[in-house]
Amino acid sequence: MSRWPATRASDCDSLHPNYICYAHILRNSFMNALSPSELLTYNTLRLECTLKDGGTSTGTAFRFDFLKNEQSRVPVFVTNIHVVKGAETGTFVLHLADTEGGPRKGLGPSITLDQFEERWIPHPDTTVDLCVMPCAPLLQEACNRNMDIFDISLDKSLILSHDDLENLTAIEEIIMIGYPVGIWDYHNNFPITRR
Repeated sequence: MSRWPATRASDCDSLHPNYICYAHILRNSFMNALSPSELLTYNTLRLECTLKDGGTSTGTAFRFDFLKNEQSRVPVFVTNIHVVKGAETGTFVLHLADTEGGPRKGLGPSITLDQFEERWIPHPDTTVDLCVMPCAPLLQEACNRNMDIFDISLDKSLILSHDDLENLTAIEEIIMIGYPVGIWDYHNNFPITRR
């Protein structure tokens, strides 16, 4: 799991202009205090979309870093294509950071972006219901509003290898973390977690 803490408003000047990478302030003390389930909980964001036909959709987005190495990474949000299909606007409900860079409890602010469907890049295999959006536009808007965002990212080190997949049995325990059909813990700004 990535050990990157909050995206601070003070990092605004370090946002890369072509949205490929941005800086974080590394604070390991609070990250070590969070359990794996808490890290996964804070990795998800609730998406609320207003569709071009007047309807709405809700779903889950999570943060992921592609092409991560010592020097750079490509931070994106990942969601399902069906969540953003036909979306005119999209709202991310965010987690705020406290003064130490750790998570602040409770409902966080939201940021709405226009031309929402067009911001997402679909998976190259059209049978896969996934798409990605670069994080920088949302993070830049958070910086413009002087928001300190608590931001946890996943990366490819968590993806099972081919050998790992081959060793799975027919019955495995699965944990779902997200916002199915719009259900969520509004008071704490948390997704629903089910085993």
